[in-house]
Amino acid sequence: MKDKVLMQAKKWVVVGGLMIALTGCGFSLRGDFSLPASIQTIQISNQGHNTSLKRTLEKRLKLYKLTMLEKTSTETPADLSITLLPDELDRRLLSLFPTGQVAEYELIYTVKYLIQFTGHVSQNVNFTVTREYQDDPTAVLAKSRELDLVLGEMRQQAADRIIRQISTYYANVQTVPVQ
Repeated sequence: MKDKVLMQAKKWVVVGGLMIALTGCGFSLRGDFSLPASIQTIQISNQGHNTSLKRTLEKRLKLYKLTMLEKTSTETPADLSITLLPDELDRRLLSLFPTGQVAEYELIYTVKYLIQFTGHVSQNVNFTVTREYQDDPTAVLAKSRELDLVLGEMRQQAADRIIRQISTYYANVQTVPVQ
């Protein structure tokens, strides 16, 4: 009985220590990010053919109950303006089947955009999202559909990353004086 109580006490000490360590280092669950409260209006425009990323980003930002302004709007300027520059999708060969056909690719999705807060200089930002994709020449139709799903997931990941970066850049422009 005494050993059982001692073991339970040890478990609680370990769990408590882990919780304190995770909280102290700033750990938070993915997807658990917020935008600054001062951002109420946002304007998203795009250059090139990346309308899929724009739609995905707008869908994600609607969860924050922001007012989306059109580019041609004559209202007051948006608190935040994002201009999506042309995105790129590259693939790199990772492995081959013994027959010489491609077995696996690495998909590299490069996102470039300009972010500008009202009264501040715009910042050019770019990043890449990578994924491995296994190809199967005997199931072309199924693999084509799977590739579309993977690309959609990569766009969602890119949109989430843009939202996370908004908070980071907002903190930076608040500490740097306007010149």
